[in-house]
Amino acid sequence: MNKSTIPSRSKFAVLRQICNLIPGHLVPKLARETGVDKKARTFSPWSHLVSLIYAQLTHAIGLNDICDGLRLHNGLLVTLRSATPPSRNNLSHANKKRDASLAERIFWSVLGHLQTLQPSFARGNRGKGVARRFRRVIHVVDSTTIQLVASCMDWAKHRRRKAAAKCHLRLDLHSFLPRFAIIDTARENDGKRSRELCAAIRPGEIVVFDKAYLDFAHLFDLLQRGVFWVTRAKDNMAYQVITTLPVSGGNILRDELIVLLTHSAAIDYPDVLRRITALVEVDGCEQEMAF
Repeated sequence: MNKSTIPSRSKFAVLRQICNLIPGHLVPKLARETGVDKKARTFSPWSHLVSLIYAQLTHAIGLNDICDGLRLHNGLLVTLRSATPPSRNNLSHANKKRDASLAERIFWSVLGHLQTLQPSFARGNRGKGVARRFRRVIHVVDSTTIQLVASCMDWAKHRRRKAAAKCHLRLDLHSFLPRFAIIDTARENDGKRSRELCAAIRPGEIVVFDKAYLDFAHLFDLLQRGVFWVTRAKDNMAYQVITTLPVSGGNILRDELIVLLTHSAAIDYPDVLRRITALVEVDGCEQEMAF
């Protein structure tokens, strides 16, 4: 077992504080509404949730780390509303069979509960960090690939002997909390999920995403909805400069208004785009990038 995941009393103190923020009636209520309670016998939904929070808190790397760590401190675990340590089979079966919507509803319900108690909670600190200059809500969209075991998850086969899932996430840059997430197979192109990820963004808000999500038809739809967007420009993008705007210096090299030349791209986005070339520091070195 990885020694870093053996829970100390201090880690259990943090775990207890987190669990105390969750209303006692909430998990059983949502388990009934989602039907999870009918599939839970010896391993309750509450014990399942505590195990998952513990795994996240201790950066556990597998079932053995979670189950062995919780079993070693069973006495402390019982004080958390009589939670019980899982066996490897119980935890694996619960993760595979129980409805994932339970975890999603717990997240939004607890967030709403905490915002009721403290209205300023998770509203975002607009006085610090990169976002301090913006009064608008800023969303960041990106994806990450999650490596899986190919022999256990046929649906996630990515290559001949590898399996992976892809998590697409829309993050609120002010609060650093997720606002929307999609778990999909790794084979799907990121651009196919861009519309779903940005569907709930309101007029006047800003969304930032990587060029993997570049879809000119979707960008034009965001423009018509009044949503501001920023993305990286692809190296092979064909365009024509119609206006060069003055540059005040600093890291901004060029500021241009352009139109797309490729026939299909021009149909998808018939309006003018703004293209900015700037020096961006990456790993201590400045690189030229186009946005």
